Parts: sequence; structure tokens; C-alpha cells
Amino acid sequence: MSRSAQNQGFTCENCGANVAPLSNGGYRNHCPTCLRSKHVDIVPGDRASACRGLMHPRRVEHRGGKGLVLVHECVECGFIRSNRVAEDSVQGDDIDAIITLMSEIG
Repeated sequence: MSRSAQNQGFTCENCGANVAPLSNGGYRNHCPTCLRSKHVDIVPGDRASACRGLMHPRRVEHRGGKGLVLVHECVECGFIRSNRVAEDSVQGDDIDAIITLMSEIG
């Protein structure tokens, strides 16, 4: 699947936010408002998972070379995947939601 095919907007199934695709060369894989994702991949970008369950953010980690990442867990099957935090000042993830998540688990 091409990068442009992966970089599509979507409506968040958790909060209903209309999520625009990123324009900075990356691609959006979780809602910037509620930080939820969807279990659509087996290997990042393949869209081959049949599960399609919502993935809730469980923690925030800092990883060298990647910066902040959200660790998501699928509520249907327990699959775990990490996703980089979008830090763009215009299209980035809701920093207040990230701080709230960090305070809830830390």
C-alpha cells in the first residue's frame, strides 16, 4: 500500500472527531483528540487485520530516535502497538489529552 493511500482522513469511532490526514509527510494512525486508534494492521501500513477493534492508549513512552510514542492496546483482542505522537503545532495530538493520560497512569 502506498504512503498516500495510508494517509487518509477518517472519523474517529470513539469520539466522532473528523480527523484530517497529516500534511507533513507522516500519516495519521490515531485520533489527535481522544488518542484512540483502530486495529487495522498486522504489519504497520498493511491494513490486513480482520479484528478492527478500537485501540485505547495505555501509556506514553519516550524512545530514542522516535520521541514520544503512545502504546495502544486493542480492546477486542489485546494486540499492542506503539504509535508516534504527532507533535506538529497545527496538526499535532492534543497535548492536554497526553498529559491527562500520563497523569492517570503515572
